[in-house]
Amino acid sequence: MNFKEAVAIATSSLWAHKLRSVLTLIGVVIGVAAVIAVVSLINGANQYVATRVFRLGADVFGVAKTPSIITNVDDYLEFQKRKRITYDDYQAVQELCKSCKEIGASIGGRLEVKSGVNSLKDTNLRAWTPQMAELYDVDLIAGRHITETDLQQAAPVCVIGNDLVENLLPGVDPIGKEVRWRNIPCQVIGVGKKEGSALGTSLDNWIILPLSTYKKEYGTLDDSLRITARAGSASTIQETVDEVRQIMRGRRHLAYGKKDDFSIETSDSFLSLWKDISGSFFFVTIAIASISLLVGGIVIMNIMLVSVTERTREIGLRKALGARSGDILRQFLIESSTISLFGGALGVICGVLLAQLVSILSPLPSAVQLWSVIGGLLVALSVGLFFGTYPASKAARLDPVVALRSE
Repeated sequence: MNFKEAVAIATSSLWAHKLRSVLTLIGVVIGVAAVIAVVSLINGANQYVATRVFRLGADVFGVAKTPSIITNVDDYLEFQKRKRITYDDYQAVQELCKSCKEIGASIGGRLEVKSGVNSLKDTNLRAWTPQMAELYDVDLIAGRHITETDLQQAAPVCVIGNDLVENLLPGVDPIGKEVRWRNIPCQVIGVGKKEGSALGTSLDNWIILPLSTYKKEYGTLDDSLRITARAGSASTIQETVDEVRQIMRGRRHLAYGKKDDFSIETSDSFLSLWKDISGSFFFVTIAIASISLLVGGIVIMNIMLVSVTERTREIGLRKALGARSGDILRQFLIESSTISLFGGALGVICGVLLAQLVSILSPLPSAVQLWSVIGGLLVALSVGLFFGTYPASKAARLDPVVALRSE
């Protein structure tokens, strides 16, 4: 029996016993679909996070009192004891860092912005120096960014995101209009390009103020600043990070061997943490999907054993006509592989559709990878080969005389 004939027999057997085939394939379909869906969602999230959430370039890094993401309560309590980063620290880094291409400082928070009777809550405050707009690559569709003159004069001006335009100043040209943050008026000088949302959170609900304007209204900056710097290139970022680290350690008189009392974060550190989190989720889901594949493999083994019993006379007849044990073994392995591969193909289709459905119904993005599709099919094929080996070897060992006597 050649390969094509064995595949045809397996396919006809699936078609002849439709209900049994569906029940046989369901475990493999669920397992492969789960793997494809999870891989697609995680890949989509990784791409989305890399391009739209953690927007630091490969040559940009930040210096802050605490890390942006803290996953441990003990670490949080320890970080709160650190000294805050001051405007003097920013000026020192700006003056002493020779390999820094650009340096900016910022402070953030959440507040309510109003215009007339309209208001928008939970707006992301960005009080920063003019360099930050380029460091974070903020594009405008109208007006201009904050300038050094605005910073020096503590000008009551602001740049706003698209959400503020739509909710506070609908139907009018926002440039030159006045909005109020914490009831403090400022003149709109620029409007940001619409960016949409990231994982369900709007990227357009923000207001940018000169750092000096924020400081003027609140006196001294009691909150810790964040210093953001750009190295000469992505390949030299570590040298620049080390230089800034030495400047900060020198200002804080930290002894050799003592830990930093500040945090330095690059885009790689953000993405590494995210990938650790998503990777853990991935492996947990794969473990759960493996259970489905195991159940599916056991069902395939059971069905193949039933098939061997049903076709005992056929096996005996084939052996009597000259078929070797290897031919019988190959026939049943091809049949079990065909069954599982068909289930894998259905699982891939279901997994892709499931990932797309999740993306439509939720803010989670998805990105189907070719390697995950190929991997899913290979896993399904492996399940069929592994769990079909015992039934196939049992069929190959049948004595043709005994098999022909079978009723």
